[in-house]
Amino acid sequence: MLACGLACERCRWILPLLLFSAIIFDIIALAGRGWLQLSNTEEHYSSLWWRCTSDNNCESLMDFAWGKAVAAMLFCGFIILVISFILSFFALCGSQMLVFLRMIGSLLALAAVLQIIALVIYPVKYNQTFNLANSSAGIYIYNWAYGFGWAATIILIGCAFFFCCLPNYADDLLGNAKPRYFYTSP
Repeated sequence: MLACGLACERCRWILPLLLFSAIIFDIIALAGRGWLQLSNTEEHYSSLWWRCTSDNNCESLMDFAWGKAVAAMLFCGFIILVISFILSFFALCGSQMLVFLRMIGSLLALAAVLQIIALVIYPVKYNQTFNLANSSAGIYIYNWAYGFGWAATIILIGCAFFFCCLPNYADDLLGNAKPRYFYTSP
């Protein structure tokens, strides 16, 4: 006989695992050098914190208000993500703690909103500040570290949805639900 759906009591640790991967992706995005790069060379690049040119001349993006705002929002989203990750272990350990699942989902949604705002402000303000549209140096591309920031944000959105929906399936999550079958023998 085939059981319908996943065995939720065994699969409930997938969400903290996804949150852990989002933490790793956020660390890569926060620390990575490859947010923006000139397409034909590796000498011109930018990170969340610095803008470096070919002669190893680097200037801080923290001198600009938008740079500080982007870094602060991304870092606040990261802190909220870490707090949610820790709370998810407590919430999924026992049946009394399932009331925290929607709160964790709300925190993850807040972190996702902060990161989306940061990841949208960065390219817009960077292009306005350094006038990349009229640059004769070449084509600038958004690179791997910026992509890791978006990957973490997408994981946050998905986990926020699932953490908000999990309390509706508390019996399945705790293993108290009666199994449903596709086919029963006559």
